[in-house]
Amino acid sequence: MRPIVLGLAALFASSLAFAQMPTFPDAASTDPVRLGIMKGSPPPADKVVRWADGSAYKFPNTRWSFSNFRQMVPTSGVSRGAGPVSALPLALRNDLDAVTFIPLGKDQPMTWEQSLAANYTDGIVVLHKGKVVYERYFGVLKPEGQHIAMSVTKSFFGTIGAMLVADGLLDEKATVANYVPELKDSAFGDATVRQVLDMTTGLKYAENYGDPNAEIWAHVRAGNVLPRPPGYAGPQTFYEFLQTVKKEGEHGQTFAYKTVNTDALGWMIRRVTGKSIGENLQERIWSKLGPEQDAYFTVDLVGNEFAGGGLNTALRDLARFGEMMRLDGYFNGQQIVPKAVIADIRQGADKDHFAKAGYKTLPGWSYRNMWWVSHNEHGAYSARGIHGQVIYIDPKAEMVIARYASNPVPNNPYNDPVSLPAYHALAKHLMK
Repeated sequence: MRPIVLGLAALFASSLAFAQMPTFPDAASTDPVRLGIMKGSPPPADKVVRWADGSAYKFPNTRWSFSNFRQMVPTSGVSRGAGPVSALPLALRNDLDAVTFIPLGKDQPMTWEQSLAANYTDGIVVLHKGKVVYERYFGVLKPEGQHIAMSVTKSFFGTIGAMLVADGLLDEKATVANYVPELKDSAFGDATVRQVLDMTTGLKYAENYGDPNAEIWAHVRAGNVLPRPPGYAGPQTFYEFLQTVKKEGEHGQTFAYKTVNTDALGWMIRRVTGKSIGENLQERIWSKLGPEQDAYFTVDLVGNEFAGGGLNTALRDLARFGEMMRLDGYFNGQQIVPKAVIADIRQGADKDHFAKAGYKTLPGWSYRNMWWVSHNEHGAYSARGIHGQVIYIDPKAEMVIARYASNPVPNNPYNDPVSLPAYHALAKHLMK
């Protein structure tokens, strides 16, 4: 069984100008409600989804499991706190479904409504000037439900890491070993905090889903993200795995997206604050947003949260986080993230370093504090996760898009050709 892996890379380089989506049954025919997945007392044997046998990672079961992780694996909670829910005023519009755009590499137009099915959207919220102008749910995801954010999780902790730098708790020029001596002899030992935040570390770590020997598989098995094979004797936790990572190349030379960087950042955050990354998220951001719901994390066998991709949230709450970022860190009556941290993210990083990674759908982009920065005419930037998870922020259009999805292909080069021009077309339409 080759699992469709979760919570790992946002994307990896494609040798094609624009990746062509492999053929899968469409969104309507794989709707988990229509298929009866996990329905019944008990469900029929062929409709049961389990973590232990890998069926939770097989499409179309993922269209159910991505909205129900707490039922399958150990998790830890992120409390919303005791405060009131912050307002997201409704100003729903009926003209957005008909917005058209041309997908990258194509010559025929597509509508916004068609784009949602094309990328197997589970739920999407669009904010314009802080108001909900569009909201849709598909399959088993509901407004009161939660969905795994995959690598969108990284942007939460890149933001917290940058906040700790601003507060003086982390020195971006200091090495990882300065904060986590246990990583002294690993590839991370002589990497700086800044190199980890911007993923310019030189690591022997392949994030290649097609290679069963790639280091990514060892990483996620150590963290209890995927079931372990019989006789497994490898690292037992995320942090044990970090200590095995070897150096390859030099730090600071090129951008290379590798999920393991975020777990190293998470360990540093935990060490300098004396609190888990879940507690940091709850205290520094989540409880201050006025979210509707608690969030939760998938955890390894000793309770370490998966900083690289284990966060699960309600969709509207994901949109609240995006709106806070759009408003330069000020939301719900308070400055949650320093304005200077947001400005640093928005300005991006070295585009030449990014270009070396070869992302054909992201020309001219860069990566800063674990955010993807487009440098387009609207200054858009985003948090991105495999299978189609996204927070897309367009400051000029005053627009935020939060989307959860269960695209059968994890790599974003397969959904970017539809998603990116759709987001930009919607932004321009809202600016009229």
